[in-house]
Amino acid sequence: MRKVPSKVKVFVQPDDGIKPVVEALKSAKYSIHILIFRFDRKEIEEALVEAAGRGVMVHALIAYTNTGGDKNLRKFEMRLLEKGITVARTADDLVRYHGKMFIIDEKELYLLAFNFTHMDIDLSRSFGLRITEKKIVEEAMRLFEADTKRTTFESRENDLVVSPSNAREALSAFITGAKKQLLMYEMKVSDREFIRLLKERAADGVDVRILGRSGVKGAKIPARSLPIRLHARAIFRDGKEAFLGSQSLRKLELEARREIGVIVHDTVATKKMIEVFETDWKRSEPIIETDDVQDALSVPAKKVAKKVAKEIAVKPIVEQVLSKMLDSKQEENIDAGDVAESVREALKEEIHEAVVDALKQAAVEENGDKGKKSDSKK
Repeated sequence: MRKVPSKVKVFVQPDDGIKPVVEALKSAKYSIHILIFRFDRKEIEEALVEAAGRGVMVHALIAYTNTGGDKNLRKFEMRLLEKGITVARTADDLVRYHGKMFIIDEKELYLLAFNFTHMDIDLSRSFGLRITEKKIVEEAMRLFEADTKRTTFESRENDLVVSPSNAREALSAFITGAKKQLLMYEMKVSDREFIRLLKERAADGVDVRILGRSGVKGAKIPARSLPIRLHARAIFRDGKEAFLGSQSLRKLELEARREIGVIVHDTVATKKMIEVFETDWKRSEPIIETDDVQDALSVPAKKVAKKVAKEIAVKPIVEQVLSKMLDSKQEENIDAGDVAESVREALKEEIHEAVVDALKQAAVEENGDKGKKSDSKK
């Protein structure tokens, strides 16, 4: 009997590195549709340019913004345009366009949990999936075209998990359906509904474990912190099915951002990712909650504050969240608490990323100043 090839292939970061992405781009015969949020990999840019040079239609959809990276994105756009590549920019109706995917010849979907960056690919635990299931690939193409044309996207296939279209519904059903086990790589669990669902699953005897930055507060759910950077959102259910995507279980990422994930019903692919999870679990440490503010006290506060102030534009963030939340509900169903929470989440995330970037830059500058002083004394 001829063995039927799997419709899902897994690659693991940082183990597999940039190679699977570059090889996929080089394999394109007719078209490449690629969605980009963050980007600093020259190899991928060269592969896109080379594909365009041999007659492949390359269409890049680039996020309208990302924290601290707007200038790089705009320069990248210009370089692609100069090489004859079609470039479009996402709308600004959502707080962020954060999905990561590309489609080869409208037949192969590469759904990624990582950005096209050195940090995510070479220094972080993450995953990517190559999917050839026709209905999923077609749904991904519909999404790409809708976001390119800036038209409303309505989900038709729940296995492609798209925020804000169907993510809450699809992920709630996925978690609720667990009978024996839920293993999770999760950046942050804060949505009330999902906290309740995870507590219920654990109370019913389901083995719920989380590898990430923090666990579910007030729940007896084992949570551990990876010894390496994590940039993956993944859930493995009962050893048979998996979710992988760009959205954490947070209200903002479920309801006010473009996030993209996929649910795969492939035991081989799921087991491969679970093997990585179990290895990571054994070498990880139980999470001890810390105060992020305390961790930052060693850096000059004024220097960090000035850099953060330059990065954060509070008014546009608030306006985007309010517009999305209010437009998506009938007036009589508006919950002021939900709206306030979404605004807080948006600001918290933007501030957190800006603070991290500012701390890194300040540290570099501090070390540079110390080096100059040291050299001047010699």
